Amino acid sequence: MNTINLDNLSTFEILKKINEEDKKVANVVENELPSIEKAVDIIVEGFKNGGGLFYVGSGSSGKIGVIDASECPPTFGVDDSMVQGIISGGDNALSGWLEETEDDGDLAVKDLKEKGTNENDVVVGITASGNTPYVNSAIEYSNEIGCKTIGVVCSKGMLAVYRKLLGASVIGAHLEGPFISEKYRGAQKSDYIIKPSYDFIERYKDIIKIITMAPEEDDEFNFIKKVKESTDIVLSIGHSDATYEEAIEAIRCGVNHITHLFSAMSPLNHRKPRVVGAAFNSDAACQVIADKIHIHPQIFSMLLKIKGKEKVILITDCMRAGGLEDGVSELGGQMVFVKDNSARLRDGTLAGSILTLNKAIKNIYENTNLALNEAVNLATINPARSIRIDDRKGSLENGKDADITIFNDELEVVETIVGGRIVYEN
Repeated sequence: MNTINLDNLSTFEILKKINEEDKKVANVVENELPSIEKAVDIIVEGFKNGGGLFYVGSGSSGKIGVIDASECPPTFGVDDSMVQGIISGGDNALSGWLEETEDDGDLAVKDLKEKGTNENDVVVGITASGNTPYVNSAIEYSNEIGCKTIGVVCSKGMLAVYRKLLGASVIGAHLEGPFISEKYRGAQKSDYIIKPSYDFIERYKDIIKIITMAPEEDDEFNFIKKVKESTDIVLSIGHSDATYEEAIEAIRCGVNHITHLFSAMSPLNHRKPRVVGAAFNSDAACQVIADKIHIHPQIFSMLLKIKGKEKVILITDCMRAGGLEDGVSELGGQMVFVKDNSARLRDGTLAGSILTLNKAIKNIYENTNLALNEAVNLATINPARSIRIDDRKGSLENGKDADITIFNDELEVVETIVGGRIVYEN
């Protein structure tokens, strides 16, 4: 980005520069007219349903929302409650900048609750960066209670990020570690590895959906038994040096999942079948990183023949560098080098992947005899069934959530619909 030293410009030159920048606004608005049209239609629909419009922001962005809201009653003759502005820090923030409040997501939820927002309302989050915790939490909460939500950000790059926030919903957490084997820790740091402990996870049991663990580290399988007895959490073998007998016994005790099969686990040997052998010889569902790097593409067909297409689940194991250009990234405090479609530690150890799920589906489709809809099932209904949310996720049926991804012929994503709302268009 080019920078200008204003001290070297005359007053006239500065004014001219400002005017040149102002001229760009019309072009920006014109390019975003389809999005603006949708936003206006959403707001109008909200008004028709008896809802109100709430602007939410921090700092200067919040002030813009408050000012716009305050002008609506005298300009349009509407009630004060119809359009309201909410700024982090309340009225005190209008005459100053309360920096600490813009990082307080809980405060945003509190402020919206005090306003009595409901499913008929429209909440517009205004944030220059797209990363303001106060605004993002307001949008997340508004989505949860059924409000229509709109994001206004200042850069094209952050607009894509913010659209993901408006669309994605976190179903739960996969705790992949710290109950793992030192030998097969993969890209995880040894410092954090501990023995399986129910006390460690108890306070998070309503959030955790899957726990990956090394069963050989669980004394007499007490952790497995306690988790199965007290929670609905799915237990999965991964990052494990278990023998075949240990893995099979863990499965008998309630483990029913295998995390990224073949990767970071004791391999199959004709004299020592180990974790992979137990996966083959049981009813456990098997995750696969189908990037053609973690495992050879011919393994895809072999696995499907052994396990059946209902027991194979596509995952990405994607780390934070996914979607970015080659370069240096980070994972758990360790430097990661991204190159040639893979992410690796300095010693060459694979550090997750940069795979996307549509590419995983394409790789399976092109390297097996599965029909396209069957390949898609490995990334939709199979994982939904494995964590017992297939009553609302994983397929297009009456009564289920309207979560839909539309591909083109190359299996590139062209549109994403979440809960019946279009949140992404390419």
